[in-house]
Amino acid sequence: MKTFKQGIHPKYNKSRTEDRNIVEAVLPKKVIIPLHQHTGATCEPLVKVGDEVVEGQKIGDTSKFISAPVHTPISGKVTKIEKLPHPCGVNILSVVIEGDGEKRDVISDTPRLRSGQARDVDVSPEEIRKIVREAGIVGLGGAAFPTHVKLTPPKDKEIDTILINGCECEPFITADHRIMLERAEDLIQGAKLIAKATGAKNIVIGIENNKLNAIERLKTELRNKPVGNITITVLETKYPQGGEKMMIKAVLGREVPTRGLPLDVGVVVCNVGTAVAVTEAVRNSIPLIKRVVTVTGSGIKEPQNLMVRIGTTFQEIIDQCGGLNEVAAKVIMGGPMMGVSQHTLDIPIVKATSCILVLSRHEVADKKLYPCIKCSKCVDHCPMFLVPTRLAAYAENGKYSEFEEWGGLDCIECGCCTFVCPAAIPLVHWIKLAKLKLRQMK
Repeated sequence: MKTFKQGIHPKYNKSRTEDRNIVEAVLPKKVIIPLHQHTGATCEPLVKVGDEVVEGQKIGDTSKFISAPVHTPISGKVTKIEKLPHPCGVNILSVVIEGDGEKRDVISDTPRLRSGQARDVDVSPEEIRKIVREAGIVGLGGAAFPTHVKLTPPKDKEIDTILINGCECEPFITADHRIMLERAEDLIQGAKLIAKATGAKNIVIGIENNKLNAIERLKTELRNKPVGNITITVLETKYPQGGEKMMIKAVLGREVPTRGLPLDVGVVVCNVGTAVAVTEAVRNSIPLIKRVVTVTGSGIKEPQNLMVRIGTTFQEIIDQCGGLNEVAAKVIMGGPMMGVSQHTLDIPIVKATSCILVLSRHEVADKKLYPCIKCSKCVDHCPMFLVPTRLAAYAENGKYSEFEEWGGLDCIECGCCTFVCPAAIPLVHWIKLAKLKLRQMK
């Protein structure tokens, strides 16, 4: 099996939901739609308070290239447009819609996305990019980078390989695993559309070896409907195997340069959920208005994999899973390694929400902090070959120039350093702070 150097082997804790089929969540009565759910520019509202909207209607957009429009997942009336809490810890201009309780066919107000029968997917690369952009599709693995930007590489960057990321290395999360089992045909179709849009000749689906049934399911699909340029690579189960740079190194042996991007080595990486969303947009004219979310952890009564409409509140989704139990102590959006802790449940599911994780008091008990003992464990496990303890020290002391000189901006914030630190130093938190300060300064 292929893999990368360094990394860690945490407990994966996927047994609660890995065998549970994806279930459609109940239609929400109210949704909160942040106008910034992606990397890039914030959208401007296209509606006003009092407007009637219909499911799938575009309600936010911008002319900026690195951005993605947002759509309403329900029909109803716009009741508020104001700054509201976002799962990432800031207040974002959001559109609040009270639903009318009716489920209608998805519609769109653009010529490229109209409701109706499934259409032929034999469209041009330019048309694929336009449809993906109008559908508001972003990377569903967590980074939420606008997919149409990935599908539009600079003319001097030739893309030869599409990597479909099915690793899902973060503990607890099983959304991608279930997508591979239940939507294999749509996944393969989406990969072909992505390859066509970029001109890539090869498609590789990378899956960790703790998902053997997903590997066999996709192999069966490819045997039944042979596609010559698609292969499946089995990867060692290791965190963070699903990181773009780690996956490219493991599968292709190519190394993305410092401060570089996958396109610099001829590769575009897309999550399996993103590939399925591309299929739905091109074939069925459905914008990105819902996604699969794993709701799990020792603090949840009934863990599930749910197909959730964007904008549904955490509280409503947790209630559909039986609610919190008596040991619940912390709610996280995402996994335990890279997720973001939440201070309220009255926040919306966004495009980047792959998981709602609820941990117990025992699992989140505070550890006593000690001085660094110079053991080098953080260095030995860092997949980016950085010196996290040095970076954290620079960050803590406000030495941001030195932080940058030592490669701090190359950190992928995977949390391996914090996980292995015997002194319980919050290394990745200091590194995140320094990166934020540098962005503000620049």
